[in-house]
This record gives sequence, structure tokens and C-alpha cells, in this order.
Amino acid sequence: MEAAKNNLNTFRILYLVKGILTLCFSIVFIIYGCLGFLIGAMAENSDTNTELPFNFGWIFAIIGGIGLLFCITIGVLTLLASKYIKNLKNYNFVFVIAVVNCLTGILGIVLGIFTLIELSKPEIKTLFNKA
Repeated sequence: MEAAKNNLNTFRILYLVKGILTLCFSIVFIIYGCLGFLIGAMAENSDTNTELPFNFGWIFAIIGGIGLLFCITIGVLTLLASKYIKNLKNYNFVFVIAVVNCLTGILGIVLGIFTLIELSKPEIKTLFNKA
């Protein structure tokens, strides 16, 4: 049982690191959105007579905003999963976040698969049920 708690503590630390990295990665989308606003402002204030059907800068800004929202949401949910693993609460939430992390790149795939393997063990389920 002590080895199971030690494994869960390792997963807690890994989820904490993954959540922080995801939140740091959201800076890329902030830059992307700002770049879109800059391109949009430059296109609107240009002196050329070329008429564009729409402002392409807004596409960059919208994609940046959606990406920022997605990264912050996944980062916060991953940090919450780390907290719940520490407290041995909300087994289903941690399970769902492990599946969601499988969709977020190579680090998320590895972390999600190993978490799903660990969470499917009977002794881990009893640890979550005791708390």
C-alpha cells in the first residue's frame, strides 16, 4: 500500500509540472493574439488602396483567444487533478483529466496513459474510496 501512495505522489508532482507547463505555454497564444491585433491594426491603417474581403488579423486574434482559453482551462484542470490526487478525492475527475491529458501532446499522452494504468489498480481504487 505504501508503494501505491508513493506512485500517486509521483503522479501528483507530474500533474503539477504538466499544469504549470500548460499555463506557461498559454503565453504563446497571448503573443499570437496580440500579433493578430497588430496585423489587423496595420491593415486598417494602411495607405494602400487594396481592398481585402475581411481583415486577416482578426483570424489570428480569434485563434489566439481560443487557444489561450483552451490552455488555461486544461492547465487549471490539471492542477486541480494534482490537488485531488494528493487528497485522494474525486477518482472520476482524476480519471477524466487523465483521458483529456492524452489529447494534449506527447507529455500529456505519456502522463495520461500511465495515470490510467495506475488508477485502474484495485488498491488505488480502495485508497480513493477510503478518503
